[in-house]
Amino acid sequence: MRVLIADDHDLLRDTLVLFLENQGQMDTAAVGTFAQAIERIQNDAPYDLILLDYNMPGMNGLEGLKSAIAMGGGQKVALMSGEATRQIAEAALDAGAAGYVPKSLPAKSLVNAIKFMAMGEQYAPIDFMTAADADQTNPLADRLTARELQVLKGLTEGKSNKEIARDLDIQEPTVKLHMKTLYRKLDAANRTQAALIARKAGLF
Repeated sequence: MRVLIADDHDLLRDTLVLFLENQGQMDTAAVGTFAQAIERIQNDAPYDLILLDYNMPGMNGLEGLKSAIAMGGGQKVALMSGEATRQIAEAALDAGAAGYVPKSLPAKSLVNAIKFMAMGEQYAPIDFMTAADADQTNPLADRLTARELQVLKGLTEGKSNKEIARDLDIQEPTVKLHMKTLYRKLDAANRTQAALIARKAGLF
């Protein structure tokens, strides 16, 4: 069974590889960016499962997932995240993902989920997918795109446009455009006000 894990968190990635290889009959490859994952998909023998981190560099959320599914030649692709909402998980499954795996799962459950998906089944944890909507949605978040939310998160963390651009693997002018849209949607005059509105709304 061949599995490709793409995640920019070294510790989680290495731990997952270790757990999987200890299962036996598991051939595991691991990379830290979306670009590296695409390179492996293009050049390696087909994988039974490709597991992509929602927020790793270059991924661009669901867009990266859809790209990987489209180029995978039938290879199963799943999404993994520590932050994604139920709506994102549902969108991933609707887009043809083999499953959605929260990083909060215990290691043993994570390994079982990966084996389950690699065998051709679709996976998503029942308790996560059936959680009350009130816990998963935010009126302010509903007005923003996934990318705008990522930019806003960086803003609330006090990061500069340059730092946000680097984190999201996009150009700085693109961040500035997103900022303008955010100010308009949030009715904010500047970065500080936008961050305060996001914090007050409980977004981050």
